[in-house]
Amino acid sequence: MSRSTPATVLQPGSPSAPGAQPRPGPEPPGLARAAPGAAALTPAGPGRRRRRGSSWPRLVSPLVILVIWQLVSSSGLISEQKLPPPTSVWHTALTLITTNSPAYGTLQGAMVVSLQRVAIGFAVGGLIGLVAGLIAGLSRLGEYSVDPPMQMLRTVPLFGLIPVFIVWFGIGQLPKVLLIALGASIPLYLNTFAGIRSVDAKLAEAGQSLGLSWSEMIRHIILPGALPQVLVGLRQSLGIAWLALVVAEQINANAGLGFIINQGQAFLNNSVIFVALLVYCVLGLLTDALVRLLERRALVWRRGLLDQ
Repeated sequence: MSRSTPATVLQPGSPSAPGAQPRPGPEPPGLARAAPGAAALTPAGPGRRRRRGSSWPRLVSPLVILVIWQLVSSSGLISEQKLPPPTSVWHTALTLITTNSPAYGTLQGAMVVSLQRVAIGFAVGGLIGLVAGLIAGLSRLGEYSVDPPMQMLRTVPLFGLIPVFIVWFGIGQLPKVLLIALGASIPLYLNTFAGIRSVDAKLAEAGQSLGLSWSEMIRHIILPGALPQVLVGLRQSLGIAWLALVVAEQINANAGLGFIINQGQAFLNNSVIFVALLVYCVLGLLTDALVRLLERRALVWRRGLLDQ
């Protein structure tokens, strides 16, 4: 009589059971499970880096503009007295750098003076705009108190304030810095206010359900949500600060890029004027690049349309 072998009892979760689904094994480390219909597994975790394009292609369009400018001036379509070619402007810039002219001074000295004015004015105006935006954005009472005066100042032309500031503050450094501060404060205020008010109310409700205090909600929900808009306002404020510098240096300036422009106009030297204008452009690009770098560092958590 043959010995009968015991029957194997199959459990419902056993891989040998008929119709049973195999249990998934452990996922490889560093890989996230793909959603249904996804093509492949994508790296997960803080170590993942987004692909970003190089910033060098941003220089292509300015170089194309310079080439077109040179061609237009060399071909005679526009007189060189009205539109000096880039080669002539470059030669004038080298002369201003290497020669301390009694009429113009040096280009690097003018840049230092103008940078100081912009730095002080932007720091004062940016601080005012940021604080005013926080006050108006975080409370209705603050909005009713701060927003109407800021909206009124937004419509006042800077040129119209020059004679008023001369009467009030004289012709020294103070009116120039105040004009720059006024111009820089408005964009940062508007974007800070709009960024705070555009934060999703559901996030605030989630914070309340988690028991966050008002200060914790501001620190962890409201300010991070408003940060992209604040950085946009920062870039706009820097641009307005450079525009306001041109206006401010019309107030009896004896140094700075605006002084060089005034002297070039007095001596009918368009090459000197274009040198100062190009320096404005270069400084504006550099400061904008700094803010873009700050934006990439501060908003590393945000994934944009072109960062796929």
